[in-house]
This record gives sequence, C-alpha cells and structure tokens, in this order.
Amino acid sequence: MSHLFGHDQPLSVKDDGFNPRSFVGSFDPRVRVVAAGLFAVMVVALQQIEFALIAFAIALGTMFLTDLPLRLTLKRMAAMDGFIIVMLVMLPFTTPGTPMFSMFGADASKEGLLHAVLIGIRANAVVLMMLSLLSGLTPVTLGHTLYRLRCPAALVHLMMFTVRYISVLHDEYHRLRMAMKLRGFKARNTIHTYRSFGYLFGMLLVRSLERAERVLEAMKLRGFSGHFPMIDHLVFRRRDAVLGTGFVVLIVLLVLMDRVYVFTY
Repeated sequence: MSHLFGHDQPLSVKDDGFNPRSFVGSFDPRVRVVAAGLFAVMVVALQQIEFALIAFAIALGTMFLTDLPLRLTLKRMAAMDGFIIVMLVMLPFTTPGTPMFSMFGADASKEGLLHAVLIGIRANAVVLMMLSLLSGLTPVTLGHTLYRLRCPAALVHLMMFTVRYISVLHDEYHRLRMAMKLRGFKARNTIHTYRSFGYLFGMLLVRSLERAERVLEAMKLRGFSGHFPMIDHLVFRRRDAVLGTGFVVLIVLLVLMDRVYVFTY
C-alpha cells in the first residue's frame, strides 16, 4: 500500500504529512481525503458521458499539479482497467436496447455499449483523482488523517496494522514456499498439491496468529492502551478552506448540470 501513496517515510514531529514538492501536496491532508471521497461519490452519480469526460479532465488536470510519474500512474490505471474490462465487454450483450451487431448469436445493444463507456470513464476519473489527491501521503499520515476526521478508531488501527505487517506475512509465505521447494514439492493438478497448499495457508494463518499475539504483548509492555498518540501537526489554513469550497462547488455544479441535461432530454 505504501507504493500507492508515495514515499513511505515515518511520521515525525517535523513531518506534517505534506508534500511540498507539488501544489496539491501543500494542502492539508484532511481536505485532500475529503475531496477525494466527495469526488468519487459525485462522479459515480453522473449519468452522461459528456460530464463524465469533464470529471476525467478535472482529475487529469489535478494529476499535473502533483509529482506523480506519468508512466507509473498509467500502469496503475491500466491494472484497474484490466480488472473491470470483462464486465465492460459483457455489458453490451446483457443490456436490452437497440441492437448494433451480433456475435455468437448474441446481440450487442447501443445502450449497453454507452453504459460500459460511461462506467469506464467514471472509474478512471475516480482512480486518477484518488491517486492525485492522495499522492505523497504515507500510510501513517493517512491513518492520522482518518483519525482526525473522526473515522472509527478500530478501522484506522486495522488499516495501519495491515499496512505495517502485510509485507511481513508476504515474507513468511515465501519462506514456507521455499521450504516446500527444498523438499521437492512441485505444483501439479493432484490431490497432494491441493492438500499441500491447504497446509501452506493453514500454517500461514497459525503463524500470523502467533505473531499477532507477540506483537500485542510487546505493545502492552510499551504502554499501549488501545489508541495511538497523535504526533502530527495538521493545521487547517485559509487556502485549505478555499480549495475545499471551490472543489465542492465545482463537483456539485457538475452533478447539477448532469441532472438538468437528463431531465431536459
């Protein structure tokens, strides 16, 4: 997850979560997180391709105000597109409407194709805006920001522990797989292979529980009382208020114009 938000540096007293190398990174992380969430909700509500394209253009313009590398950003978006492309391809054949062409006896409708295009544009706009507004936020800074926004503490703790220990579990998995290979294991389409993978994931679960117990005991010995002390220095300034207000006005106008267009035509 650290590769998604940028540089994974620990949050210190001097680290306020800002990324001064970009224009977007100079704003309060709370404003950026709220803006990203509102943008996602509003864009999903759009029903016209023209306004979805405007939302995508806004997200694209925001990206150029950050220090996101273009090639890496495009690769991340391509990974997301590969995840939903099957659904988008199937929509024209599963949505009733005006037939355009037939393939293997199934009719592809114009309405289904337009709906698939709309979903694709909205998804890319949301992902691009998320990457742009959350770029430069370390997982620790993001966790502190969500806590300041009054998100449930249990969910914030769960996210921060997941980010911290997912790489540890990944290393443990590779050690178990290496041990299997050293014992001559080769994956085949056999009952023995399925049983071995079952043992692998079972052992990984057991070791995860054991490590979680050791971590909890270590935290208690260090005085953990159920919450993390907040050592950040998030300051809400006038420029943050201007950005937040302008962003909200922009996306609300976009949704209103979309609704007016739908009701008119």
